[in-house]
Amino acid sequence: MRLRNGFRGERLMVMPKVIVDIMRDDPLTSALHITDMGHYPHAEHHYCDRREAIEQYVFIYCVDGGGWYELEGHRHDVAANQYFILPAGKQHRYGAADDAPWSIYWIHFSGSMASHYAAEAITPQSIQPSVESRIDNRGALFEEIFQTLATNHSIENLRYAMATFHHYLASLRYIKQYRAASTGNLGRSVVQSVIHYMTENIETHLTLSAIADFAGFSTSYLSTLFKTETGHSPVMYFNLMKIRRACQLLDTTDLKLNQISFKVGIDDPLYFSRLFSKIMGMSPKEYRRRITT
Repeated sequence: MRLRNGFRGERLMVMPKVIVDIMRDDPLTSALHITDMGHYPHAEHHYCDRREAIEQYVFIYCVDGGGWYELEGHRHDVAANQYFILPAGKQHRYGAADDAPWSIYWIHFSGSMASHYAAEAITPQSIQPSVESRIDNRGALFEEIFQTLATNHSIENLRYAMATFHHYLASLRYIKQYRAASTGNLGRSVVQSVIHYMTENIETHLTLSAIADFAGFSTSYLSTLFKTETGHSPVMYFNLMKIRRACQLLDTTDLKLNQISFKVGIDDPLYFSRLFSKIMGMSPKEYRRRITT
C-alpha cells in the first residue's frame, strides 16, 4: 500500500493492485472491497475532475465545512454531516467549497454488493447529530478499517477489514436500525444529551450558541446548568473532551500531531499544542515521549 501526505493532516492509503486482485478473487472479500481510502481535513482547494470514468464507487462523507459535486449534468451542494456515493462507470467532478472547505472521509470501493450499498446515495444523505446518533461509533469503525489495512495484508486482515466495512456502510444505508440498536440514550439528562452531542461533533468547532441551540436553551441558562452538573462551562468541557480524545490517539496510534489536531476539530496545530499543554501540564510531544519510555 502507499501512504502519503498532501493536505495538512491528510492520511491516504492506496491498496496495491496485487492485493486488490486477491480481494476480488476471495469468496469473502469479492462482495465488497476497498481500493483506496483516506481523510482530508480542511481540504482547501480540493478538486477532482474525472472525465474518464473509473470502475470503483466513490464514497465521500463530509464532517465539517462544505463542498459540491456534479454527476450526469446535475450539481449538488454538500454540507457538514452529509455523505454521498458516486456510481462506478460515470464521469463526475467534485470539490471543496471556497469559503469553508470540507473535511472529508473518503473510500473507493467495488464488489458485487457495492451497488446495493450505494443505492439511494447518489444525492446527499444527511446524518445529523441527535440524541440517538452514533456518529462517534461510526468514526471508530473507519479508524479500525484503516488501521487494520495499515498493519499488513494477510488474508485474515483483509477479510476482517472488509467485514467491518460492511458494517460501516450498513450503519449509513440502514441508519434507523443502526441508531435503534443502541439503548444508551434512555433517561439522559439535558447535560448528558449535550455531552453526547459534543462527542458526535468532536471533529468540529462548536460555538456556545450552537450547543445552546441544540439544547433548546439560552446560552446563559445552559452555562449555569452545565456548570452546576459538571463544574465546567460547556466550551471548557468540550475542550477537555477534545484533549482526552487526543490523549487516546497519542496512546494508541502513530498519527502525527497535526493529524491528531484535525481529528479533534482544531485546525491550528499550534493552538492545539497550547491547549493540550494548558490542560495536561505538558506538550503533546512530551506526553507521547512519556508513554513510550
